[in-house]
Amino acid sequence: MKSTLPLALTFLTKLPWPWRGPADEAALARSLFWFPWVGAVLGLGFWVAWAGLQKILPAPAAAALLLALTVWVTGGLHLDGLADTADGLGGGHTPADRLRIMKDSRVGAFGVISLILGLVLKFSLFLSLSTQTRGAEALLLFPVVSRWGMVLLAYLSPYARPEGGLGQAMTLGVSPRVLAGASLSAGGLSLLILGAPGLVLFIAAAALVWLGSLYFQRRLGGITGDVLGAANEVVEIMVLAGALILK
Repeated sequence: MKSTLPLALTFLTKLPWPWRGPADEAALARSLFWFPWVGAVLGLGFWVAWAGLQKILPAPAAAALLLALTVWVTGGLHLDGLADTADGLGGGHTPADRLRIMKDSRVGAFGVISLILGLVLKFSLFLSLSTQTRGAEALLLFPVVSRWGMVLLAYLSPYARPEGGLGQAMTLGVSPRVLAGASLSAGGLSLLILGAPGLVLFIAAAALVWLGSLYFQRRLGGITGDVLGAANEVVEIMVLAGALILK
């Protein structure tokens, strides 16, 4: 597992971590073990950035720049998945139609709407956290739980495309051992960062991902890499909102 940490970092972020091993499907599947820890690295970076931005800028400007940082550091990977998934679900009448639309590189109306709503929600949540005493802890936590959510979704769901794709390695290759390790890491970090509310958010995210797996199996016949990215975005918003509710 240890050797795949750089692969997880380079897959999920734009951070320049060297990877000298084979970037094959088996290695990518094993790297899911480290997804919550990549989330922890991101969360720490967001926390440091937020602490600095709040000292020199008004809260709305700080929240906007933090949002821009979250997009830049991930290369917009998950937002792209959100837009493609929204286009497919909104524009297709059958699973095959939806998957075909999701593969189209063009962004449609449903994709644009999902991006706008997702970014506006995140901005408003970041801004709201600026008034909370435990807002910094929420910034540490939300990328941890969302990256773990992708691991759980990959484990629970079949791959939807018969011709294969990038997400197939994650859905077929993630083992019970990888899921158990990632879950222990994410659950432990949730408890450490936010205490009991963190554990509640971890369990709520698990329930949301489980329901999402059932939904995507019915609508698409399974999941794709785009769906994993969309799930990350949805879980991020859920954790941020939940942290405000459980303040």
